[in-house]
Amino acid sequence: MAGGLGTRLSEETDLIPKPMVRIGPDPILVHIMRYYASFGHSRFLVAAGYKHKVISDFFLDFPEVWDIQVVDTGLEASTGGRIRLLEKHLEDDFMLTYGDGLGDIDLLKLEKQYSERKYLSIVTAVRPPARFGSLRIENDLVTSFNEKNPQDEGWINGGFFACNKRVINYIETLVEPFEGSPISNLVADRMLGVHQHHGWWHPMDTLRDKRQLEEIWQSGSAPWVRN
Repeated sequence: MAGGLGTRLSEETDLIPKPMVRIGPDPILVHIMRYYASFGHSRFLVAAGYKHKVISDFFLDFPEVWDIQVVDTGLEASTGGRIRLLEKHLEDDFMLTYGDGLGDIDLLKLEKQYSERKYLSIVTAVRPPARFGSLRIENDLVTSFNEKNPQDEGWINGGFFACNKRVINYIETLVEPFEGSPISNLVADRMLGVHQHHGWWHPMDTLRDKRQLEEIWQSGSAPWVRN
């Protein structure tokens, strides 16, 4: 899914869509696709919207031997609507993720878990990155300072779904976020499984996130790069 406005990263997204923001030499979208490709995936549907032509033009001369189809799902569609607009292109089972998050999720385990269960979708649950240290205060004195532990934050939606095409039956309108009523109703029907990921994961919501990912890339040991 690569169609949002990326308003919280407006420093980068005035001229390009958020998935085209570069980490090192390549857009984050390419990093995500290469990660999937390292698990044997080579067919990609990109649900574009905002500045979709930037994405389409980029892939015209793309060197990787992948089957890439960029679908303009419009400016007004939400995440659920974009999935619905891909319906005629989708196979019965498909992987799904957002165009702004990276991780070292074991996609083989995710797929195996999905294939062995009867759920219509499985979502990868992750721990959010630690952002702030915690203070314990007594009167005007700090009595304890600890770096924030991501394990204290609970689980959040990290993207990286495995889905059956029937999830589209849960999406009623094009403006409906997939993370709203569709997922709530999947939960109510006991049709949403979970893959708990205990490894590394990082979103790119803000300029700070982008800079952190850039630093990780420049370190030469990016967790999302597989040989």
